Amino acid sequence: MIMRAPLADLPIVFADVHFAVGAVTILDRVSLTFAAGAPTVLIGPNGAGKTTVLRLAMGLLAPTAGSVTWAGRDDVGPNRRAIMFQRPTMLRRSAAGNVRYALAAAGCARADRAARAAELLDLVGLAPLTGRPARRLSGGEQQRLALARALARDPELLLLDEPTASLDPAAVKGIEDLIRTIAARGIKVVMATHDLGQARRLAGDIVFMHRGRLVEHANVEAFFAAPQTADAAKFIRGELLV
Repeated sequence: MIMRAPLADLPIVFADVHFAVGAVTILDRVSLTFAAGAPTVLIGPNGAGKTTVLRLAMGLLAPTAGSVTWAGRDDVGPNRRAIMFQRPTMLRRSAAGNVRYALAAAGCARADRAARAAELLDLVGLAPLTGRPARRLSGGEQQRLALARALARDPELLLLDEPTASLDPAAVKGIEDLIRTIAARGIKVVMATHDLGQARRLAGDIVFMHRGRLVEHANVEAFFAAPQTADAAKFIRGELLV
């Protein structure tokens, strides 16, 4: 059983957030709240700002203007947050060694790491591959291992950036099943994806972004049944947005 610390990070509130790199605007006055509950899925074309939202929510970036707060505070370290990038780097050690390294970084006591690593590897379906070098795992297995490393932080919030990109259908289904399991444990999942089918299958609510702006934020059923903007309707139909 994973022991959970008191809630510390949620809700995460973006208040009129602007983010720019030089003269290039990446996010334009985004106001958004991530609260406990079913997964939130970010969708939109390339360059919409989805990854930047995830990095700001993690605390890896700071807004150029506006504010991001965690449970009403702006000085919260990422103790209860974890992020998994689209192409996570595997350390040159075994699957178990990767998880033990993540547990050490998260402050887990040395005496507890082996048992906790075994628990996490079992959770993500990698128990038979404990001793295999991480870089020899398949793409889907590496994504599972990356999830185990993220869960080593015992997060309240798990941020996922295109976690099934380039995976075959069987591996995609395995990762989606894991995301459902994680969400059922009370961990808030915020995920960026290009896959509208995946968004329908996993989301409780949808955040649709385009050109750095939040265009729509709605319940998943309402968003797909009755989009409120022409851009969202085009995106759902598979038309190109420019």
